[in-house]
Amino acid sequence: MTQVTSSLADAARRHLDDVYRYVLYLTRDPQAAEDLAAETFERAVRLWHRFDPARGSERTWLCQIARTATLDHLRGEERRRRREERFAGLADQDQKPEEHSLSPWLHDALQSLSAADREVIALRVILDLDAASAGRVLGITPTACTTRLARALEKLERNARTARVA
Repeated sequence: MTQVTSSLADAARRHLDDVYRYVLYLTRDPQAAEDLAAETFERAVRLWHRFDPARGSERTWLCQIARTATLDHLRGEERRRRREERFAGLADQDQKPEEHSLSPWLHDALQSLSAADREVIALRVILDLDAASAGRVLGITPTACTTRLARALEKLERNARTARVA
């Protein structure tokens, strides 16, 4: 028999691991799975009033939301990858302005980041966009944008330390 809880908090406690494992299976990326599980529950908070136990269990409902969030993410990643490939050829043709304005070790540290990491740093740090605006540009939620920025800055700091020592 399917147990129905009275609150989303109860459902989240019981099904968080299931949602995470499902998203991890779809993405095969633990960091993306964490972000998408969080996004699933963020969406569930907004949609909880629509949950109908007659149509299915809480677990099924949450997995449907997780599937939608994951497919959105995967489509966005595919668009980002195509966009990066398209612009990579253009960028190689032009002389990059930061080559003259950054110290060599910082330039090397930035170049060692992925295009996605450089893009989120450019939007949030250089252009000073807020998380919501940068997220819209990237096709991700503000929460995912903030997480991506934190991870990119951690990588940049590690790479800069390594580049300065070398």
